[in-house]
Amino acid sequence: GKAAPGADVGVLLCDVGDEGSLAAMAKQTRLVLNCVGPYRFFGEPVVKACVENGASCIDISGEPQFLEGMYLKYNEKAAEKGVYIIGSCGFDSIPADMGVLYTRDKLKGTLTAVESFLAVKSGPEGSCIHDGTWKSAIHGLSDHDNLKKLRKQIGYTPVPVVGAKLKRRGFVSYSQEFKEYAIPFMGPDVSVVRRTQRYLHTQLQETPVQYAAYANVGGLGSVMKLMFAGLLFLLLAKFSFGRKLLIKYPEFFSAGRFTKKGPTQKQMDETSFTMTFFGEGYSEGQDPQKGKPNVKICTQVKGPEPGYIATPIAMVQAGVVLLEEAACLPAQGGVYSPGAAFSKTKLIDRLNKHGLEFSVITKPEV
Repeated sequence: GKAAPGADVGVLLCDVGDEGSLAAMAKQTRLVLNCVGPYRFFGEPVVKACVENGASCIDISGEPQFLEGMYLKYNEKAAEKGVYIIGSCGFDSIPADMGVLYTRDKLKGTLTAVESFLAVKSGPEGSCIHDGTWKSAIHGLSDHDNLKKLRKQIGYTPVPVVGAKLKRRGFVSYSQEFKEYAIPFMGPDVSVVRRTQRYLHTQLQETPVQYAAYANVGGLGSVMKLMFAGLLFLLLAKFSFGRKLLIKYPEFFSAGRFTKKGPTQKQMDETSFTMTFFGEGYSEGQDPQKGKPNVKICTQVKGPEPGYIATPIAMVQAGVVLLEEAACLPAQGGVYSPGAAFSKTKLIDRLNKHGLEFSVITKPEV
């Protein structure tokens, strides 16, 4: 029942360890979709081959160190070549990044702050993720200090706070909107959205939006289990021996959430997600630098199973937009976040038609 390429579609073999094969691949196309992770180990050779041979590249990485490292190393070269290197074009982080822009565009006034809450619903058999994502998280956490050094090296321009400062919730907070507990979302969404907002502010003089991301986890019992598992993960990820254990036994240490086999088709069919955005800002004509926010909005992105159904939908539609709406992309090539690259395109319209639904909702409907 799975889709198969037509008779006119061939297979081209290339290897990230073979520069020549990557160059030959990149020379034959306008766009490469790079699905091979962890990207910290396998991503850069593909980016390099694309930049040097004039092909754009989209990936589904959720690894800030890789994403921002590619910006530091290849942004200027990509601009010279006129190619677009766009990371995080899967579940990480198109729903969040484009969701903030959708919320901004739907508010009648100036949006200044957004909180998002992720909820994943699964069927009787639960849900799980392939251990490639697990490995990315382990190596990313163990190397967090180098991410700080990388950001200092890039020398990011500070994003100004416009309007009332968004108060950050604690490690565990109770969400009145959902009547359950939430924790900060551990994915790359916040860093990706911040890159987008910095670009839109510095390059297009748009009002930057503050952003915080959370994940709903349920009742107190779920919180206690998660805290125990999280502390164990943090402890083991700090040491080489601990990392080896985590990588060798993903199913044991993640209570079955990450496996070497990945999810079954039934698990994928029964899983879905919602990401709800609560935005606040200032009505038309009111100065965001004066007084308290006086308008609110609630939006939502709904979709099928995040990792293996929503992610390819997002990636393919991002690729189609890059190819078909070149005039709406940033004026010059470079290394971009999704929102920075696609803010002026019709990507959200395409996603709505292919299973990722963006909508404005009211609080009673939440």
